[in-house]
Amino acid sequence: MHAIRLHAFGPADNLRYETVPDPVPGPGQVRIAVAAAGVHVIDTTLRAGVQAGPLPLPDLPTIPGREVAGTVDRIGPDVPETWLGRAVVAHLGPNPGGYAELAVTEVERLQDIPATLSPAQAVAMIGTGRTALGILQFADITPDTVALVMAAAGGIGTLLVQHLRNAGATVIGLAGGPDKTATVARNGANLAVDYLDPTWPARIRTAYGDRPATLLLGGVGGETARAAMNLLAKGGEHLSYGWVGGPLDYTEAELADRAITSRNVLGPHMLERAGGQRNLETRALTEAAAGRLRPALHTFPLHQTALAHHALESRSTTGKVILIP
Repeated sequence: MHAIRLHAFGPADNLRYETVPDPVPGPGQVRIAVAAAGVHVIDTTLRAGVQAGPLPLPDLPTIPGREVAGTVDRIGPDVPETWLGRAVVAHLGPNPGGYAELAVTEVERLQDIPATLSPAQAVAMIGTGRTALGILQFADITPDTVALVMAAAGGIGTLLVQHLRNAGATVIGLAGGPDKTATVARNGANLAVDYLDPTWPARIRTAYGDRPATLLLGGVGGETARAAMNLLAKGGEHLSYGWVGGPLDYTEAELADRAITSRNVLGPHMLERAGGQRNLETRALTEAAAGRLRPALHTFPLHQTALAHHALESRSTTGKVILIP
């Protein structure tokens, strides 16, 4: 089979498109003929040789990637034959191997792909979709909520905007550049703002007042995050799910003075509140199958994985990055 392998940590160009032996499923495992594989920002961090949260650096050489969808083409011992030929999607967990034409995983990780979803859409929901729903379970969303969503044109941001609008909230979406801003507006945001324009906070204040936001959803840090925090009303809530642009430059004293709650919602507590990872995955797939959530996709051929990593790291992608073998 063809796969992407990493032989040395470093830049995206270290990702190589190679021919490797076909994997064989062991006891309790299946093999998936991959139709779509997801790319996560954590993949770029691990590729560079930096540990990403609880995930250790892999032994090299490695096939990266932990999100796949396709058809079960082979089963291991102790796996019911009814799995053969089924369209499935799976998050591979701590063991990578998704950037390939064939991938092996445990049968208990499989989810059936709803008939209304493509493999690429299913891949977007199995990881990014579950994360978006996991984030939002920490917020009390009502029609009075004014939510400011950072990176609103990204894979997570797209789904956050849709879910918030479905709940009746007012949504202000931030994105970089006019094309992404237009995408956020089409996605349903009440106001879409280009954060590359230094006057963007003034535009929001003109439309909604001095400190209009009651909820800030952000996966980026740095100056943009600080400016967004300054738009939070007293007693507002900030839910973070990572800092692409650096740490949040806001002190505990500043938060306390404005009675703002700020917390990073990623980690085991997200899954505990959701009732487990599988429950979140099932909910995400169900919402997409019903058309209530519509993942945005940015696809690349498998052999252009290095280009996909370059694009993701330079923030030139829109939506979830997907590899097509």
